[in-house]
Amino acid sequence: MAYLSVNPSDGQELERFEEISDLELEEKLAAANRCFQIWKHTSFAKRAAIISKAAELMHSRAHDFARLATLEMGKRIEEARAEVKFSADILDYYAQKAERFLERQRLHPKQGEAHIESSPIGIVFGVEPWNFPYYQLARIAGPQLMAGNVLVVKHAGCVPQCAIAFEALLLEAGAPAGLYTNLMISHEQSDRVVDDIRVKGIALTGSVPAGRLIAARAGANLKPSTMELGGSDAFIVLEDADLNLTLDWAVWGRMYNCGQTCCAAKRFIVVEDVADAFVERLQAAMAKFEPGNPMDESTTLGPLSSESALQRLLMQVDDAVFAGAQVLLGGERIRRPGSYMSPTILTSIATDNPAYRDEFFGPVALFFRVKDEEAAIALANDSDFGLGGSVFTRDVGRGLRVASQIDTGMMFINNISWSDAELPFGGIKNSGYGRELGGLGIQSFVNKKMVRYLSTDAPV
Repeated sequence: MAYLSVNPSDGQELERFEEISDLELEEKLAAANRCFQIWKHTSFAKRAAIISKAAELMHSRAHDFARLATLEMGKRIEEARAEVKFSADILDYYAQKAERFLERQRLHPKQGEAHIESSPIGIVFGVEPWNFPYYQLARIAGPQLMAGNVLVVKHAGCVPQCAIAFEALLLEAGAPAGLYTNLMISHEQSDRVVDDIRVKGIALTGSVPAGRLIAARAGANLKPSTMELGGSDAFIVLEDADLNLTLDWAVWGRMYNCGQTCCAAKRFIVVEDVADAFVERLQAAMAKFEPGNPMDESTTLGPLSSESALQRLLMQVDDAVFAGAQVLLGGERIRRPGSYMSPTILTSIATDNPAYRDEFFGPVALFFRVKDEEAAIALANDSDFGLGGSVFTRDVGRGLRVASQIDTGMMFINNISWSDAELPFGGIKNSGYGRELGGLGIQSFVNKKMVRYLSTDAPV
């Protein structure tokens, strides 16, 4: 399997990269292991100098990095630039905060003194997806490199140039050989990396099937892992919601990144009193999106990441309609070069419809009307996923009460603003386990060692 870069806005192949050999893989793992023996003893200040420099370089070349993302996975250039800048901010955030997050924690036993100290565990293997080709890398690189670990990363096969660019960024910033290594490897080689005794932790963002396979293999090797496996987030609209504010977030939450976001708004659950007004306005807003070249600043609808992604989404819509769902808007491929999907709204989705359980990774909104708040909570929780969700109401106290009853890793009240390095990211159920970003994001792959000490004259 080659790593293939294809422009999804016109279907043209850009560049192809072959997988590395087993010998090359061994050389890279050996280099990473050698690097760890030095890096784990490197001071926070020296680590921070490199990671901060990478952030500075990324900010200064935001357009160049963004252009690669737009070429390889079709992200609109404006959104691509925003991703690059946020990725740089994440790197800088951990450069500034890591030492405080990992400082010794005093304990207070009945006798003597004790503390917990944090130390890196070694090589961490990252398996990352294409939908945010820099952000996904930055959110493991920032915390794990600052914690004293080293990284080897298998990025998605359709964004090889972004993967190469991120590795080159760190090297230019002064990273020693082996600190961050991009691996263009097969699935079989990936399994061998998980099994390798030098690799001490696994971080995956991807599909549920991939998560099950990698988590099982990590577990068989008794290695810690984090899994971020997508979601089907509920967007709850109560009868007292500010509809102008709600519609703005609804459209952004479903159409940002062409809907290819794990924690996007996917299931719109609206109480009966405002359901007609909401769906009418949502339909009108989504119908205004116009396809175009994602490099053009005026384009409002870019392509999906690949032709295969488009075909999967079209099949899901067809299956949903066959099982009784109604199409309120779209539901078709846009007839133009490239992998473009029309903004789509599906409704009348029964519990036995596959759409009721599936994640739609693209510009497809599922609309449900419910009787009241209680029914909205029940429907939101009737999901195999548990990544994020949101509730819209003028009463923040009510919003907090509803948020506490939703079974997810994240909830948002009157917003869906995910982009903050300070906020931990992750879910439960089929959305995975573990957290990235924030203070929690740096704790996943460090040894939390307890040390207790008594004076020499203390009684035994």
